[in-house]
Amino acid sequence: MTTSNELRLLPWTGPDGKPCFLSTDDSGGYMSRLADNIESVQLGTATALLDQAIDMLATDTAPDDMRLLAKNLTGALRDTLRVATSRGHRLDSRCTDHSSC
Repeated sequence: MTTSNELRLLPWTGPDGKPCFLSTDDSGGYMSRLADNIESVQLGTATALLDQAIDMLATDTAPDDMRLLAKNLTGALRDTLRVATSRGHRLDSRCTDHSSC
């Protein structure tokens, strides 16, 4: 099993908004693959929203549509930051395990 400083931050939160973590040595296990897939979907959503924002900023968009876009972009940014944090922690733990980093 991994030690407490090697827990993987998962790309979702618990019902109370607190972070969820995974403790496993199996990066190919079910929960690890599920987390990888959800991260991929979250990053894809962020990319699509960014493209939509670029298009909407180039046109005369209704204020309600801009508010909805801002809300969706905020959620996508939150998810993207969680993915980046999780991946950064995993990179750090790999570098401490291998002297070549």
